Amino acid sequence: MDYQCVVVYTIIRIPSPSRPRAVGRGRPLWWQYAGGGCLDWVRGTVKRAVAAYLRALNLSPNNAVVHGNLACVYYEQGLIDLAIDTYRRAIELQPNFPDAYCNLANALKEKGQVSEAEECYNTALRLCPSHADSLNNLANIKREQGFIEEATRLYLKALEVFPEFAAAHSNLASVLQQQGKLNEALMHYKEAIRIQPTFADAYSNMGNTLKEMQDVAGALQCYTRAIQINPAFADAHSNLASIHKDSGNIPEAIQSYRTALKLKPDFPDAYCNLAHCLQIVCDWSDYDSRMKKLVNIVADQLDKNRLPSVHPHHSMLYPLTHEYRKAIAARHANLCLEKINVLHKPPYRFIPEIKGRLRIGYVSSDFGNHPTSHLMQSVPGLHDRINVEVFCYALSQDDGTTFRSKISRECEHFIDLSAEPCNGKAADRIYSDNIHILVNMNGYTKGARNEIFALRPAPVQVMWLGYPGTSGASFMDYLVTDVVTSPLELANQYSEKLAYMPYTYFVGDHKQMFPHLKERLIVSDRSSGGLADNVAIINATDLSPLVESTDIKEIKEIIQPTTRPVEISLKVAELPTTTQIENMIASGQVQTSLNGVVVQNGLATTQTNNKAATGEEVPQNIVITTRQQYGLPDDAIVYCNFNQLYKIDPITLHMWVNILKAVPNAVLWLLRFPAVGEPNLISTAQQLGLPPGKIIFSNVAAKEEHVRRGQLADVCLDTPLCNGHTTSMDVLWTGTPVVTYPGETLASRVAASQLNTLGCPDLIARSRQEYQDIAIRLGTDKEYLKGMRHKVWTARSTSPLFDCKIYAEGLELIYSKMWERFAKGLKPDHITETTVKKWP
Repeated sequence: MDYQCVVVYTIIRIPSPSRPRAVGRGRPLWWQYAGGGCLDWVRGTVKRAVAAYLRALNLSPNNAVVHGNLACVYYEQGLIDLAIDTYRRAIELQPNFPDAYCNLANALKEKGQVSEAEECYNTALRLCPSHADSLNNLANIKREQGFIEEATRLYLKALEVFPEFAAAHSNLASVLQQQGKLNEALMHYKEAIRIQPTFADAYSNMGNTLKEMQDVAGALQCYTRAIQINPAFADAHSNLASIHKDSGNIPEAIQSYRTALKLKPDFPDAYCNLAHCLQIVCDWSDYDSRMKKLVNIVADQLDKNRLPSVHPHHSMLYPLTHEYRKAIAARHANLCLEKINVLHKPPYRFIPEIKGRLRIGYVSSDFGNHPTSHLMQSVPGLHDRINVEVFCYALSQDDGTTFRSKISRECEHFIDLSAEPCNGKAADRIYSDNIHILVNMNGYTKGARNEIFALRPAPVQVMWLGYPGTSGASFMDYLVTDVVTSPLELANQYSEKLAYMPYTYFVGDHKQMFPHLKERLIVSDRSSGGLADNVAIINATDLSPLVESTDIKEIKEIIQPTTRPVEISLKVAELPTTTQIENMIASGQVQTSLNGVVVQNGLATTQTNNKAATGEEVPQNIVITTRQQYGLPDDAIVYCNFNQLYKIDPITLHMWVNILKAVPNAVLWLLRFPAVGEPNLISTAQQLGLPPGKIIFSNVAAKEEHVRRGQLADVCLDTPLCNGHTTSMDVLWTGTPVVTYPGETLASRVAASQLNTLGCPDLIARSRQEYQDIAIRLGTDKEYLKGMRHKVWTARSTSPLFDCKIYAEGLELIYSKMWERFAKGLKPDHITETTVKKWP
């Protein structure tokens, strides 16, 4: 969101006479020309205004007022240097001229000479302490310097002098918004608009505040009104684009960002947000030059100590250095510090000894139907209550899901802070609970309130799970990770000290959420030859009704994927014909009967039980999932990736195309995530020589179906730029191997950590070529593919990857190590001796 501080300059109005006066009678002729210049300027005929002022100066060359107004016209024309010289001439002619000092300051600030501008504003205020324009404009400088309280005082002083000062109301509102005082900000925006109904800046800024208050419709209305008032208002177009972007209307967002850039080509926020939108839809036209310009923008902003236009959560998508990524995060962390400084809260005091158990506080806006809860919902209840006391602080309202109720029921203390908008009071509540270790589960994701952590209500503060990167924050001590995800040789990219989990830092609650996928029956038509374990599959928590009524065979096979033979076993439901199933799917029926047993169409879960569809409840029906449901060829090698499309970059797609070319009868299965990315990807793939029909897209599905249909793929191809995190866990739970190539960022190494914990390091590539080689071998060597699929299927149950109890014990181990250091008076340091599973 882009807020505009309104700078005001002062025009000295010289009323134009009602009729010409002869020289020597009444007002002099220079007055007539100067008055005409004011009228021309107000009417927008700037060239005539300049000509009029110059004629006036020919007649009265030492007139300071005319020099001052002529300078204002030059300023409007963008002739800043000429404006500065002309203002200085006005001041030279009339040293006690506060209006000229104020306007000179505006021009100097435009040139980047901020200290000189500040000096001029102060001079204007010494000459006239009630000079409202100077108060307002000096407040803008103080705000940009981070002196929020001083800025607020100056805005209020300007309004005391001139209560109907619309610009000061708007600027004060933006400062209040920055402090989280949204209702007060809204009041001042409305006052600014009452005073000046066509105040486009105020409408645009009010839209930003309404957006932060989750009033999307109100924000959209404000941005639209700002553009109606001023169609050339680039900032309003950019803000409108952000609404479209957040609402998933990416084509509309792209159009609005492009309009903003057409109106204001040097607009870093609009450019970087446009780049992100294009990444979302896989529009890679001019990709290399776009990335180069984006990196240059960030470098320039960091050099000038400005807030970068690239959000921390997006920084891993671009070819930025680790230092740049950390600096981007640090700038956002500093914003939190600025917000809490105005609270004037004294620091909390802590005693380095425990009376009773170690108190852990988890803070998150995602306790509900969110991927974070899908992963960790069982962890709070699995902590050892003999040694640990768990508090969960919710930053969002109750969404009524079982995810929320499970966490609130199973942890010892569940506190809803969503109704407490004041970060200071929220921090006080946490401090009053005597929390020893406070865990930040949001980072820079939606709903975060890092200001609470900036107040340091706990002696040890930790980043965990929800945000795949560094906080860059001085107020965060540790980041929970592991030796594969964050090796010590890459520790310099983090502001926190690293705390290694025994296995992987990632966790999945799949055993509890999807127990019906622990077992499966392979559906086979007796008339068909061959047997595949991922063409038609039946799952249920209780398969016995079908087992008792159907011819079930256990087919064992000895394979030799490497040097050692492996026995694999499949339970197969042999049917005389699969016509009933095929007809059910083709006609869109919810269910059919197999030998008197009702079997549900796997596409119909949302129609039969919505809570089962979302993963809140375990499906009680027997469910069938087939390739036919998704238009996948029965006899093809199906590679898949179920990530959002923004994680794909040109290099990754090129590798995928190479794999598909090398593997006969192979297809790639992707999601319309979003749908507008589909034609871009298909077009690019075909430009790389891939025949049509090789990439198959499906719609995004509800959680249970999303996980279950992963069984149909042969191999998942991970995105090296930013891995599938939750998505990789989902796919692995279905027994489908994931091939990954770790980079250096945390986000690019998560899948390697998961595979290492699973005991499948063979799927972790050390180069792009090896990534392709592994994938091609899996697609062309049937024995190797069967062996790897068997290995993944078995390891789900035997490895620690999906064991939430082991995971909770690992957290307790590193929490205790953190506390030991604090209790001894030691500063935080890397905790690495806790590692069990290492790679390579």
